Amino acid sequence: MLKASVRALSMPPFRAMQLLAQARELEQQGRDIVHFELGEPDFRTPHHVIDAAFRAAEDGFTAYTPAEGLLELREALSERYNNEYGVSVSPDRFIITMGSSPALWMTFASVLEPGDRVIMTDPHYACYPNDVRFVGGEPVKFPVKAEDGFMLDAKAAWTAAGENAKAILINSPSNPTGAVMEARHLQAVADLPVPFVISDEIYHGITYGTKAHSILEYREDAFVLSGFSKLYAMTGWRLGWIICPPDLVEPMKRVHQNLFLCASSFVQKAAVAALKGPQEPIKQMVRTYDQRRVYLLGALRDMGFGIPAEPRGAFYILADARHLDESSENLSKRLLLEAGIAATPGIDFGEAAEGFLRFCYATSIERIAEGMKRLKVWLDNQ
Repeated sequence: MLKASVRALSMPPFRAMQLLAQARELEQQGRDIVHFELGEPDFRTPHHVIDAAFRAAEDGFTAYTPAEGLLELREALSERYNNEYGVSVSPDRFIITMGSSPALWMTFASVLEPGDRVIMTDPHYACYPNDVRFVGGEPVKFPVKAEDGFMLDAKAAWTAAGENAKAILINSPSNPTGAVMEARHLQAVADLPVPFVISDEIYHGITYGTKAHSILEYREDAFVLSGFSKLYAMTGWRLGWIICPPDLVEPMKRVHQNLFLCASSFVQKAAVAALKGPQEPIKQMVRTYDQRRVYLLGALRDMGFGIPAEPRGAFYILADARHLDESSENLSKRLLLEAGIAATPGIDFGEAAEGFLRFCYATSIERIAEGMKRLKVWLDNQ
């Protein structure tokens, strides 16, 4: 019998995706499910972005691009970082990727040797430790607490890791917590004597009453990973980028050449339009997310879920549900089957999130209200 590699067999499932599949099966059976499980914007990609992709394809712009991506796009991104964060980043430091997930994997593959340790928060994005292990690294998880706003104490994390980690990985705004790191927290990370700082900034631009800072404001040689999926509602377009430390650009280009060749040509043209075109649709989208956030936050708190710190970014609320069930996976399954609500179990995001549920509010206010109505009925019957 053919057998997969140990690396493949040891990789745990992405529970949010499994939950989505189960919800879809129930919908095929005629059930109505309110979806809170997946970080998928419910907005359409702006029309001017779609138009730019069609124009590029119709003009025959469908061939390979350089592995690092179109210079026009890299220059537009460089300008964005200068305008948004006041940092000067050469277009030569950008590598355009097929989404931020390949960017994450490429970064780990390019800097980690077998056994190298990577510090990350717990809770964390579900795929982080899996990606680190897949390339032979060792994730070192440092618990952050809800009552502290899920903020990372960088010095304590460094000490707990034995002060010999190869890299530290941060994510602000955060999935699954919605936490936004303040300047002092980012400065503390930048000051660590760790060789590599890796910052996942995929949710930048989606903040409420605050501004997300880039790690590049505090440490010039950091890695930055980001993309167009969340802010521009372009998840299916699969386009992201890496900002590399200058000394790592050429090695990472070679990795990209060999593994992926390049990102889609006409999608890169669409990304230029996203950056340079009208930004009002994006601002309106963020305002709508904020309205949903406020509504969902109040509803969950009114029903007894613990949320001591208000999430200030992304589109997630990580709610403490340990008073209902210590097993978040069991609770998530019950809510799906008994109430028609799909909320991701906290254990998907690390041991420190066990007993929590992640609610994504990238869905209409009407569906959120329906989900909260069902949740209240379910709770009243327990």
